[in-house]
Amino acid sequence: MANLRVAPTETEVDETNNQAHHPYAFHVSGPRKVSAPNWRDLINSSWKDGNYKRTVIACFIQAVYLLELDRQENRPKETALAPKWFIPFKYKLSRTLIDERDGSIYGAILEWDRSAALSDFILIRPSGAPRAVLALRGTLLKSLTIRRDIEDDLRFLAWESLKGSVRFNGALEALKSIADQYGSHNVAVAGHSLGAGFALQIGKTLAKQGLFVETHLFNPPSVSVAMSLKNMGEKAVFVWQKVKSMMPSAASVADAEDGGGFSNPAAFSKWVPHLYVNNSDYICCYYTDPAGVDGGGGGGVEKENVRPPVSGNNGHMAAKLFVLSKGKQKFLEAHGLEQWWSDDLELELALQNSKLISKQLKSLYSVPPNTTANRL
Repeated sequence: MANLRVAPTETEVDETNNQAHHPYAFHVSGPRKVSAPNWRDLINSSWKDGNYKRTVIACFIQAVYLLELDRQENRPKETALAPKWFIPFKYKLSRTLIDERDGSIYGAILEWDRSAALSDFILIRPSGAPRAVLALRGTLLKSLTIRRDIEDDLRFLAWESLKGSVRFNGALEALKSIADQYGSHNVAVAGHSLGAGFALQIGKTLAKQGLFVETHLFNPPSVSVAMSLKNMGEKAVFVWQKVKSMMPSAASVADAEDGGGFSNPAAFSKWVPHLYVNNSDYICCYYTDPAGVDGGGGGGVEKENVRPPVSGNNGHMAAKLFVLSKGKQKFLEAHGLEQWWSDDLELELALQNSKLISKQLKSLYSVPPNTTANRL
């Protein structure tokens, strides 16, 4: 008896066509000049190139945004958009991080797919390719996610900390688990916007424990009530500090941020987060404010494979700060994730010390105060 092929229904054909022309489809809005891994990577790994690594990791974060959009729009596996953003690079979805409050996906663990790599004669993982990556999305302005996303945005705006969030604990547990499983030198964490805020703070938390995880932060948030009031004057800052001291969670947030600093400053240089900021993005632009030391007068041409400069004050390497300057841009363009895999991207590695980076990482390169004595 001959096999009968069932013709696809009109709905299935429409779904396939819509997916093919969707603005977030990988072949529509993804990177153009980034090739998939092949056997040549065994000789000269593409992952050793900073441009390639930045592009692929940005694609992984885009996949997390799309995992949540696929969920909200009930896309079946066959027409889902998210997998196309990591499968070409020989990675697979290992686990999704779900916010228990609204069921939304805010992060994902992507692991090197050995079986897929072997099918293309890639016998071993290329040098520089992480064994696993924890990717965290930012704010998604959709009805099903906007409430919890904005709640965490406001948390950072008020406290410059995300440690009270459900997502912080979930992301920290996930990163710790893959660091324990594969070794901290074989994993990476990355985030965009709000997700970058989480990535920075969980990366810092593990660094305090002596686990140094590769960290990539795209458009990390730098705007807060405290920062805005500081620009208004000392009196405004004083009033805000008084208000914070009367709020119930003020003490716990301060203890969480300042306590437990890493007592070996030399070891801190092992953790050097990568920050990617756009000068026209008012959410992250404060990271480009220089500290009060002479840094040589600005930035040099992009050097993503170069160690960052040493601070003239304390000898510590703070972070690699890559700055994109395209003149005046609209906010959505300057804050968008897509810019970080564009073909004509020209970055500068900032040579001056960043005031905000120093503040964010201060607790890592100083011995913590005697908190027990302070409570007596």
